[in-house]
Amino acid sequence: MLKATIDADIFRETIDAVSALVNECRLHVDEHGIRTITVDTSNVAMVSLELEAGAFSSYAAEPAELGLDIEKIRAMMGMIGKTDAVALELDDTGKKLKISFGGYEYSITLLDTKTIRKDPNAPNLSLPATFEISGSMFYDAIKAAAMVSDKISLSVNPETQIFTMNAEGDSDRIKRELAGDDVHYISCAAARSLFSLDYLKDMGKSISRADKVQIRLGNDHPVQFSFVYADGKGKIGYLLAPRIEAD
Repeated sequence: MLKATIDADIFRETIDAVSALVNECRLHVDEHGIRTITVDTSNVAMVSLELEAGAFSSYAAEPAELGLDIEKIRAMMGMIGKTDAVALELDDTGKKLKISFGGYEYSITLLDTKTIRKDPNAPNLSLPATFEISGSMFYDAIKAAAMVSDKISLSVNPETQIFTMNAEGDSDRIKRELAGDDVHYISCAAARSLFSLDYLKDMGKSISRADKVQIRLGNDHPVQFSFVYADGKGKIGYLLAPRIEAD
């Protein structure tokens, strides 16, 4: 059972965060809220999301797993007004989810959860550098980097306490350095890894909405992004594997 009402912006942020990487997901619902964790089809990136019951205007649920077709939901997102309240209700069969907003009632058939990949285990990584920066500042740098390359290196210099984003193409280069008040270090240690800009651009759309995004970085290791939304009642995390540099 699920019957809930949520603000349109929070609903949109939730769907956008997951759809950055996947077209379908296994959604866990219970009395505490909703959550999902899934990897993209190439096993390169992972997204995790938790949204507390308190983030909803009204919320009632019993433990269940729902197979969501994210593409179907995204297709109707443009119809939802910014001030709309979005009502969610699972039908008695547990096979359809009714989404109501602005006078519309949209009923989608849920996917069989047996056809969706099982929840991955989040890896326990040793990533020595941990720091926070502005989400919009990070996304601006990613968009700039994509103009000259398809990959970007992220690095931390503990001596200068500078976080560097560097993208090099065949003939052009873009570098962005953050220091001082623009970066808050929780753990400042030497780190450098190379990543695909295609994935970072997709993740960056959600990251850009965050006042602060926490980044955990290592040497030739995955990078981990985490940030809150819905007035701190929701958490989003991304994990991206590094690109292997050619000798």
